[in-house]
Amino acid sequence: MSTLNISSARSAFPALTSNPTYVFADNAGGSQVAQPVIDRLTDYLINTNVQLGAGYAVSVASTRRAVGEATEGAKRLFGARSVDEVVFCASATMGLENLARGLEGDVCEGDEIVVTTEHEANVGPWKKLAARRGAVVKVWKASRMGDGGNPFALGLKVDELLPLITKKTRLVAFTACSNVLGSVVPVKEVVAALRADARKKGARKVEVAVDCVAYSPHRLIDVQEWDVDFAVFSFYKVYGPHISALYVRSEALHASTKPLVHHFLKMDDTASKLQPGGPGYELAYASTGAVEYLLSLTPFRDLRKTFDAIAEYEQSLLRPLLGFLCASEQRERGVRVVGEEKVDLSRVPTVSFVVVGKKPIRSRDIVRVFDQKGGIGIRYGHFYAYSLVKESLPDIDVDDGVVRISLVHYNTVEEVSRIIEILKEILAQ
Repeated sequence: MSTLNISSARSAFPALTSNPTYVFADNAGGSQVAQPVIDRLTDYLINTNVQLGAGYAVSVASTRRAVGEATEGAKRLFGARSVDEVVFCASATMGLENLARGLEGDVCEGDEIVVTTEHEANVGPWKKLAARRGAVVKVWKASRMGDGGNPFALGLKVDELLPLITKKTRLVAFTACSNVLGSVVPVKEVVAALRADARKKGARKVEVAVDCVAYSPHRLIDVQEWDVDFAVFSFYKVYGPHISALYVRSEALHASTKPLVHHFLKMDDTASKLQPGGPGYELAYASTGAVEYLLSLTPFRDLRKTFDAIAEYEQSLLRPLLGFLCASEQRERGVRVVGEEKVDLSRVPTVSFVVVGKKPIRSRDIVRVFDQKGGIGIRYGHFYAYSLVKESLPDIDVDDGVVRISLVHYNTVEEVSRIIEILKEILAQ
């Protein structure tokens, strides 16, 4: 049984207490904001909203908050060794675009970059880098999982990645969790396998970039345990403000990246060299409230225990939703879950589906019924996994995409039941 007190967790979110009957089920697009985040945001703007780096007392306090405390919080969520390995950015896409620019001098013509068809934030910057430098892009595609007869049950397989690794491989970029398929990628095992294979094949230098945006609300990141060089996540998916954080391993900071900052700023030893212009300082400081909220969820004040409890509880949300969508009557109606259909810790409660067959229903029309009834927020589309939807899902209009119901730990089993009741009405048509 999960150790989470869901009533207590929900009480930390003003949006949930002021709208107690509304079901927020588009959390993969952005979570609600915890009260400690709001408190720190307003506190910063009221009491320390000055430029950083000066010697007067208010500036000293502002610098401590927006640089020291904020970076320490992001470091904890990454599991990084040092605050020098962490930098804030406006979004995951911006962070990885800056990283790709910083790596430009260390990527050569003919080098190979492996990407997926998942979240574009960790795909587009590398394709553009390859085009600028004459590198070659290879694609690790999601493929059919299992033999259950569902052509939409896709996932990433490490044995399909390794043939893409050669002595020319320079960088491998993939997601820790799919924001469409909902599947958790075993990052540590994937990285160990690809590094061993790259060594065997004589690769000069291979670095790994992991997109943790869809992973971080549900599981604890551990960049050291994973042995990755770069990682990114967004605080606004983790109960915080609209700001993201980028991790750059210390060795890569020194050996692989060039500064993007003004020429007179000496930042070669910190990830701030990849931040051409400061973040919103009030947002950086407010992000510490997300860490405080997560620590408060169990009596242990330990992030690993918090995320273990979150993962366990979220299975109780996933079980009835997948159970309904995968039932024989829904399958006969044409419902197909996009992603694996199993309920275990290799999956988060981000559930996508389509309705195909003799009586198909467009994804936008399913969502429209929810919108018209009111009280529940879900969404349809490709969710910036454009290539995945366009290239890997059979006969699906990429602009219509999939229906996605994305839940987090503050959702309840009762809310899932309400979602299912509306789905029953729609599918009975």
